[in-house]
Amino acid sequence: MHQRAGYQIIKKRLEEPRKFIQVVMGPRQVGKSTVIKQVLHDCPLPYTMFTADAVPATNLYWISECWETVRRKMKAEGQREHILVIDEVQKVNAWSEAVKKEWDADTFNDVNIKVVLLGSSRVMLDYGLADSLTGRFERILMPHWSYAEMRDAFGMSLEQYIYFGSYPGAAAFATDEDRWLDYISGSIVDATINKDILQGVKVMKPALLRQTFELASAYSGMELSLTKMIGQLQDAGNVTTLSTYLRLLGDAGLVCSLGKYAVDKARKRDSVPKYQVYNNALRNIYCEKSFNDALADPKLWGRLFESAIGAHIINCAAAGRYTTYYWRDAKGREVDYVIERNGATLAIEVKSNADTTNSGIAEFRKQYKNARTLVVGDGGLKAEEFLQMNPGELL
Repeated sequence: MHQRAGYQIIKKRLEEPRKFIQVVMGPRQVGKSTVIKQVLHDCPLPYTMFTADAVPATNLYWISECWETVRRKMKAEGQREHILVIDEVQKVNAWSEAVKKEWDADTFNDVNIKVVLLGSSRVMLDYGLADSLTGRFERILMPHWSYAEMRDAFGMSLEQYIYFGSYPGAAAFATDEDRWLDYISGSIVDATINKDILQGVKVMKPALLRQTFELASAYSGMELSLTKMIGQLQDAGNVTTLSTYLRLLGDAGLVCSLGKYAVDKARKRDSVPKYQVYNNALRNIYCEKSFNDALADPKLWGRLFESAIGAHIINCAAAGRYTTYYWRDAKGREVDYVIERNGATLAIEVKSNADTTNSGIAEFRKQYKNARTLVVGDGGLKAEEFLQMNPGELL
């Protein structure tokens, strides 16, 4: 069975002396539960795993009951340490207060229970962590699967990765596009919006949130001002509302907005956003053509190619510790993606075919003389090579 990078991180931390709660977070269906089960299988320590999936949110004592079950087991079996895993912990109301109470009690009484919390709603997890558990936890972020992982685990080609995305559960549906579409729409999009966002955050216009996701995903790799976006939405709100919804969608691992690169921070904040999905499947459920027809359309395939490269860039951002932008000047010259870390800058131009020309990369180099530049695709670094590296390594 394929092991993701998170496996080694989790295993190493559980082998260390008890010090922090380990919080594994990431989008839906990226293998968080699978990874922790692999770790537990290979770890010599005894463990108990609970899931809050079917637990009523109002059951305020469930977490304490889980903890007490482990304590009784340790006492009965004479165990010196034990691993407690709680999956989808954010579904229980006031979960962070309960975790804090039990963790602090174990610390005071020298009870060696190592704790791992898993959750698919980063929105709700982050709120609880910041609210009650400051100084008691470490995050382990699990991003969407990379091209290399999909290729090695499922034999997926580059073209299939660009069109069908990188959800492991949908890998088998590359030959059945209707089934793939139903899976991504129902098991990913609907579940993320209805459960991970709407159940945890007060959203005044749920229909507008869904429309914002659909439009931003369809525009992945392209720019569209929030004002123009409002004009295309049926249940239009205001710019502030759309900005909030885009932040929620980004925290949920669906789609985000990138600002324009500039030295002036105010210009970065006030720029027209460029939208970018975290997984190309989210863009292509709104694609107007099938896989074979899209592959035969150079202009459309170029847009899908750029979006797939962008998805890889933003998924690597947390591990690479960089921020992602795009760039465009007053004359319309542009660079597809710009990443920045500690003053170091890399401009990335994506080219899907040899006929594509762009003066933006040369102009960017003139304006930002210390910046590095890179072309991905025809005439530059091969996409297969770029998709196997973290762009942060190039800074």
